[in-house]
Amino acid sequence: MPPREAHPPRSLRLEERPARRLIWTFSAIVLTAVVVLDRVQVPAPAGLDAHVFARINAVLNSLVSVLLLTGLFAARAGRWAVHRAAMLGAMGLSILFLGSYILHHLFAGSTPYGGTGAVKVLYYVILFSHIVLAGLSLPFILFTAYRALSAQYPEHRRLAKRVWPVWFYVSVTGVVVYLMISPYY
Repeated sequence: MPPREAHPPRSLRLEERPARRLIWTFSAIVLTAVVVLDRVQVPAPAGLDAHVFARINAVLNSLVSVLLLTGLFAARAGRWAVHRAAMLGAMGLSILFLGSYILHHLFAGSTPYGGTGAVKVLYYVILFSHIVLAGLSLPFILFTAYRALSAQYPEHRRLAKRVWPVWFYVSVTGVVVYLMISPYY
């Protein structure tokens, strides 16, 4: 087993109050954009299958899940450079996901679930929990990253213990929702 690494040096120089304001503002803008743009639909460009974005979203969510697991195991092993790279990669892919998600709903709109019975109930339970947790978790993911990037490691660790499982659940259920809804596109 490789030796534990020292924590990386402090790399973010943003003061607490502006960081909080930036995180809450960004989170509110993203939530507002998702809610508003989810209710707007425009015709897809000619020849574009708008559901390609849903497939991209599923791939991105799968990759985020893998990176989150990589980051978790790297942190437990004290491999801070690997942990940092994995978590920043997960954040980067999540940003790409957000863009793809908005494009999918902008061009394709919403697709009603076509299943019936217990599977339909299960789908909506998973979908509801996925949507609520995705919407609520963004600022906490950003605060957790800010704490790490500003070398506030005890605070980062305390937040990560609560935020990581939610982020992982959201990324995995995003794939599950796609697998369940994709036959009805």
